[in-house]
Amino acid sequence: MKIFGIDFTSAPAPRKPITCVYAELSGDDLHVRRVDRWTSFASFEAALAQSGPWIAGIDFPFGQSSKFIENIGWPSDWPGYVRHVSRMSRSEFREQLDAYRKHRAPGDKEHRRSTDVAAGSISPQKLFGVPVGLMFFEGAPRLLESAVTVPGVLKGDSERIVVEAYPGILARHLIGRQSYKNDNRKKQTDEQKDARNTIVHRLQVGNLLVSHGVRVHVNDDIADDPGADDLDALLCAVQAAWAWHKREERFGAPLALDPNEGWIADPMVVY
Repeated sequence: MKIFGIDFTSAPAPRKPITCVYAELSGDDLHVRRVDRWTSFASFEAALAQSGPWIAGIDFPFGQSSKFIENIGWPSDWPGYVRHVSRMSRSEFREQLDAYRKHRAPGDKEHRRSTDVAAGSISPQKLFGVPVGLMFFEGAPRLLESAVTVPGVLKGDSERIVVEAYPGILARHLIGRQSYKNDNRKKQTDEQKDARNTIVHRLQVGNLLVSHGVRVHVNDDIADDPGADDLDALLCAVQAAWAWHKREERFGAPLALDPNEGWIADPMVVY
């Protein structure tokens, strides 16, 4: 089975591209074939349009919290509110999220989905730091337009499957809360490089066979990038491979899934 792992960004450029690991899954063995780096959304859209069968794990929040959607008054279903967002400019989207936060009480300004709480990930409304709100703004409408299937969320082409990935939870499963990356050159350390090498080694020797049903075959140099875009894309591919193994069980989607929020594909995300 063809497996794609995609480390997404809201502003692809030569310095910070969208990174895609192409791999093949045979039984429990995930073989990495190549890594592509896309400096435009056009390449991302072309990848989504490729004929199947394939499954991709992509690292951005596919949805917003139901609480936020209800409070802000957007359409109440996932295709509806994503289509609504697609009609906005980037600045209009920012303005709406900023206005929503402005007069709300501390602790009630940005909401997390059930899957974010379970995974320990941040609110998909976040616009600063790691701007996952902008990643949602750029990514979700492209998923809708591409007519892929997002299990439990969007019914599209049954041979082009996309699941939401989150490499952070998989990295924590492998090495705990050690830091393993930084985009700021001044904050990149030998300890982070050692942590990346440890992640790769544990993927290679089969540490995830019990939890994820995957052993990874990849060159050690995938750990070389201090920003870990290549490694994060690989972790996304592992999560996509796990979802493929669970295809007869809703691709691993939880029974308590809120289809308007979406879900993160990883067995450690339990709620």
